[in-house]
Amino acid sequence: MQIERTRLYRVRTVAESFDVSVATIYRAVESGALRAIRLGKGKGAVRIPGDAIEEYLTACQSAAVTREGHRELDEVAAGGAA
Repeated sequence: MQIERTRLYRVRTVAESFDVSVATIYRAVESGALRAIRLGKGKGAVRIPGDAIEEYLTACQSAAVTREGHRELDEVAAGGAA
């Protein structure tokens, strides 16, 4: 998916692009990990700004790198090869 920073995306579109469930995206929004806006009154419609998607992807990539680094350290500590 080509992300336009100024565009608003539907939750389903983001979920399909990431190949995850809609619930996963809603959890990311509810936890504050992924910024979103609510349009309308009551339940409203949730939209995710393109720049928020880019920020979220960057944070996920950083978490993946950090997790990989921790796994390598664990292997070294256990006497395995990194």
